[in-house]
Amino acid sequence: MAVIDPISDMLARIRNAHGSFHKTVSVPASKMKAAIAVILKEQGFISDFEVQGASMDLTLKYANGRPIIAGLKKVSTPGRRVYVGVHEIPRVQNGLGICILSTSTGVLEGEQARSQGAGGEVLCEIW
Repeated sequence: MAVIDPISDMLARIRNAHGSFHKTVSVPASKMKAAIAVILKEQGFISDFEVQGASMDLTLKYANGRPIIAGLKKVSTPGRRVYVGVHEIPRVQNGLGICILSTSTGVLEGEQARSQGAGGEVLCEIW
């Protein structure tokens, strides 16, 4: 069975792994998912990630027995793409979370895109 929305699949796997308190989660690898994992690591939502051939292992992060990632939301879907200009980039949870955008300069976190003056497709929100 083919996955229709691979980014949504990745977010669902992370959400399910956090719900079961797994230390790591494995997802099929792609350049887009690796770019999202880099942002998650830079922002402190995951400890580390490693790409091994066709799969990517994410090491999840917990604080005081609770997951660091409180919520994940896929914004743009295959049936409904959501594009924003630089002035409409959403602020997630009043700045406590991040949004990840696919821009013409690559996959960027919302604040990076805002500082570079780049809008694009809103992939997901994480808090």
